[in-house]
Parts: sequence; C-alpha cells; structure tokens
Amino acid sequence: MDPVKLTCHPTYIPDAVSGIIALAGFPEFGALTLTFILKGDLARLRIPARESPDRVDRLWEHTCFEAFVRGKGQAGYYEFNFSPSGEWAACAFRGYRQRAPLEPSTSAPEIAVRQTSDALELGATVCMDHLRLKDVPLILGLSTVIEDMHGRLSYWALKHPLGNADFHHPDSFALEIPLAGHYS
Repeated sequence: MDPVKLTCHPTYIPDAVSGIIALAGFPEFGALTLTFILKGDLARLRIPARESPDRVDRLWEHTCFEAFVRGKGQAGYYEFNFSPSGEWAACAFRGYRQRAPLEPSTSAPEIAVRQTSDALELGATVCMDHLRLKDVPLILGLSTVIEDMHGRLSYWALKHPLGNADFHHPDSFALEIPLAGHYS
C-alpha cells in the first residue's frame, strides 16, 4: 500500500517534527502490518527507551503510534497503541468510546524500531485472526502522539474531526483496506 501522510492537529505544532508517514497492509494472511516513519530533530523529542514488550495502559500520554481498526459498516472498533519502548496496548469498543471486552486470545503485536538522529521508524504486526473483523474491508484511523522535551503533546492523524483532537471520532477512520487479499 502507498504511504499516507499524517497531519498535525493545530493545537500545538512542534517545529522539531518535519513529517510523519504511515503504511498499512496485509502481506500475510491474518496479520495487519503497520509502519510509521517520523522525521525530524529527534534530540528535541521524548522517545521512550526500549523496555520489555509488555502490555501497558495510557501509552498515549507520551510518544506512541496508534491504529484504530473497524470493519466497514460496523460501529465497533479496536484501538492498538505501540510505543517505541516496545510496550503496547489494545482495547475493544462497541461504539464511539464505548468500551467492550477484548478477546482473551489477543496476542502481543510484534514491534520493531529503528532510529537515527533524524528519523524514527516503528513497525508493528498485529494478528487479526481472533478479532471480529472477518470478511469485510477494514477502515483504519492511523495516528501518532508526539511528546517534545518540554512535555507538550502534539496529535497527528490521517484526518482530524472539527474541534479537539479525537482519534476515536468516526471521521478519523480515513483509510480503507479492501477485502481482497487480506485474510480468511
């Protein structure tokens, strides 16, 4: 799939970030792969240090990369958070911000991180077999929270709704992945 550009919500636009792009696809059956590439002066950003790849809540309070995934025509969706630390989170929702139980078989994503002085690339592979999304095209909301060295957060997404930054908003789901060729 072609890269898509994330845009910064106008609340706070950090001059240390020159851009963020993302890619999403299904190179193998049952797995969603995501790649986020952040370009900028990384020395002026807070990038979490590598930790054990544990499930951790509230990752969005610091630099992290996110994917919101729903089936086309469905109200329910899933949220996945990926930290450069290797930590991750997953949540299920039955509708807009209405929490639902997450399938107990939800497995840890594979997270790989590469960093240079001016680029951070995070790749994540999420097993989709256990999620209730089979046989429908997927609609994604891809987003990123970036923390600068002063603790200020900027919010990046494919599409922002009017008003405050809100990655859960239905308008934020802006990338469709067709059914053909993804998983059975």
